[in-house]
Amino acid sequence: QGRLVESGGGLVQAGGSLRLSCAASGRTVSTYAMGWFRQAPGKEREFVAAISWSSGITNYEDSVKGRFTISRDNAKNTVYLQMNSLEPDDTAIYYCAAAPNILRVRTTPNYWGQGTQVTVSS
Repeated sequence: QGRLVESGGGLVQAGGSLRLSCAASGRTVSTYAMGWFRQAPGKEREFVAAISWSSGITNYEDSVKGRFTISRDNAKNTVYLQMNSLEPDDTAIYYCAAAPNILRVRTTPNYWGQGTQVTVSS
């Protein structure tokens, strides 16, 4: 079993930065690949970024490449999403996800967090 709890969302002006955190609990989840998704109002949930357990592999959605950085601290069972140069189109609820490998994180995660709201004002 596993549990994911996101934090760090909030309101920021365009061009600003936020860092999201996702704390994972449960023995299984501690060895999983992790990822971030987002869902804007009226839109489907979409993939944002993912990272393997060893941090050796990272994937990003094209629109966030160069602006967002995913990282993890396995000693703290925590994954981070550093978001820079934020744009109003980044406004969404951001969800943390976990799965046995990075491909599964992108397609069919085993676990989801409850989400944290990010709002970027213009």
